[in-house]
Amino acid sequence: MKRRDMLKLALASAGLAALPAQAAEGCPGDGTPMQFVPKKAPDPKAAENDIEKYPKCPYCGMDRKQYHHSRMLVHYSDDLADGTCSLHCTAISLSLNVDRDPKGIYVGDNASGAEIKPLVEVDKATFLIGSSIKGVMSKTSKVAYGAAEAAKAAQTASGGEIGDFDKALLATYTGMAQDVATIRKMRAERRKKMMEEKKG
Repeated sequence: MKRRDMLKLALASAGLAALPAQAAEGCPGDGTPMQFVPKKAPDPKAAENDIEKYPKCPYCGMDRKQYHHSRMLVHYSDDLADGTCSLHCTAISLSLNVDRDPKGIYVGDNASGAEIKPLVEVDKATFLIGSSIKGVMSKTSKVAYGAAEAAKAAQTASGGEIGDFDKALLATYTGMAQDVATIRKMRAERRKKMMEEKKG
C-alpha cells in the first residue's frame, strides 16, 4: 500500500483519535479543518534545533526533550512543521494534514550515543517493531536506528521485527484504536489519583 493511500485510509479510521492541544486554547479556525494546521510559522530549516522550536508535542502535550529518543518532526512542503513526541502522534499529524505533502520526516536516531538523540530521515532509518523495548504512546514499540547494524543488535537483545518506516507507520495505524483506549484509561487513572491526593 502506498504511503499516501495509507494516510487517506487512516484519516477515516484513526485520524480523529486526538485533537491538537492548541484546539483547547481557542485558536482561529477552531471548528474547521484549519484547526489542524501546524501553528508555528513556516521554517525552511525546521529540523535544526527542533526541540527548542517545538518543545511540546501538539497532539498530546508531551515534552519532546524528555522523549528525544522517540521524537519526530514532519516538515511539510509549505515549510510548516509538526514536532511530535512519537510515531503515534506523527501518524495523527499525517492523517489530519492529508492534503499537505511532507517534504521531510525525521525521527530520533537510537543508534547514536549522544545525550540527545540527533534526528535522521525516516527513509534512512531502520525500525525495530514490536520488541520488548517500551513503546511511547503505544503498546507496540517502534524504535528507529540510523544504522541497520544497530537495529539488528537491538533485535538480538530485545526481539521484535526489522522494518522500514512504512511498515512502522502501518503498525501504528493498525494499533491506534487499542493504543488510544489504553492512553485514555491511563489518563483517567492519573486524574483520579490526583483528585484523591488533593482530597487527602
